[in-house]
Amino acid sequence: MSPFRVFVDANVLYSRTLRDWLALLHLRSDGEIYSVHWTEDVLCEAIYHLRRKHPDWDGAKITRIRDLHVEVFGHGRVDDFAVDGSFPGSDSNDQHVHAAAVACAADLILTCDGGFSSADADPDSLPYEVYRPDEFFVLVDDSAPHTVRRVTREQTEYWRGRCGRAALTEHLMNANCPEFAQRVLAHQTQLSLPGLSDDRRR
Repeated sequence: MSPFRVFVDANVLYSRTLRDWLALLHLRSDGEIYSVHWTEDVLCEAIYHLRRKHPDWDGAKITRIRDLHVEVFGHGRVDDFAVDGSFPGSDSNDQHVHAAAVACAADLILTCDGGFSSADADPDSLPYEVYRPDEFFVLVDDSAPHTVRRVTREQTEYWRGRCGRAALTEHLMNANCPEFAQRVLAHQTQLSLPGLSDDRRR
């Protein structure tokens, strides 16, 4: 089966937790599960809000976020699309996301936003499905649990080395991914790492 095509919204790229899981699951599966598509509009919006929240960040930190995104997902950039009034959602600011998703023939839009639906819109009439990150990552775990387990190990080792503990489930809960947090916790219980049970209890 071909990888499904995911158009990612700015509110997903804004979260470091969501960015990291999206990138690592893509990389560790060699892009065989999904491909990520985006526009300069979306990336600029995410960076704008990151700068607003962190006015004290050095320029290099923002540049690094952008460079890493382009390094991992550069081939998925959507360069042109037409905003043609066909967007049926309730938030007109999402018209460009709809248009770009249509232009790249996305199978789904990954977003934290509820503006892609309205009382008058029929979800079945859209050429894509709308997924929240929690739903999406659970879908990935259903399809490729070995990849999620691999990334769980990698993230656990990284955060323990950096902070002394790996609060992966806490970070995912804070990113509104409660179901996936439980999946990751289950994978952590499968890992044979010294002191890991202490991390899970904290």
